[in-house]
Amino acid sequence: MLNKYARAFFTRVLTPFAAFLIRRGVSPDTVTLIGTAGVVAGALVFYPRGEFFWGTVVITLFVFSDLVDGNMARQLGRSSRWGAFLDSTLDRVADGAIFGGFALWYAGRGDDNVLCAVSIFCLASGQVVSYTKARGESIGLPVAVNGLVERAERLVISLVAAGFAGLHAFGVPGIQWLLPIALWIVAVGSLVTLVQRVVTVRRESAEAEAAARAGAGEVAQ
Repeated sequence: MLNKYARAFFTRVLTPFAAFLIRRGVSPDTVTLIGTAGVVAGALVFYPRGEFFWGTVVITLFVFSDLVDGNMARQLGRSSRWGAFLDSTLDRVADGAIFGGFALWYAGRGDDNVLCAVSIFCLASGQVVSYTKARGESIGLPVAVNGLVERAERLVISLVAAGFAGLHAFGVPGIQWLLPIALWIVAVGSLVTLVQRVVTVRRESAEAEAAARAGAGEVAQ
């Protein structure tokens, strides 16, 4: 749902900024690299120290590069396999840094091994969820399922919760529990999404093989 509606809204909002960067001679790949570097820095510098509010502010400023670079490529008419590959690969890097930052906090000053493990599970499951779709498509299957919690949902739930949880440092009581709740939601949602995609790939694979056998039978006749 977020991919369908939020992405369309922010694409319209960011189109003038993308056009400005094009006029300045900035390439889409440069925006992708800078955006990823900013997200990684925000996550690994602030989150392990428990500075969730400022870390989320920095990450949010850079995370929109994922929309800006694609917008620029479309305006330039230069969408390419390389650009899609770079964008997808660096998305995984950024996601890993965010949940890695949470894990480092809970492994250190946050002192909660369970939440550290949940953060690591969110990191790993997010990577696997993306892999299942990419691998399914690479063997010729449509993988026609979105799933309960995709990348947009993982980021929005985690970053919003982290940002609000960071207000605890400014004296807002009890709000720090939003982040643990969000991590559990993302972990469970990612597991459900993984199961949905595996089941879908199994079904589509069986259907494709049945269709291939039926086609071979008709040829033999």
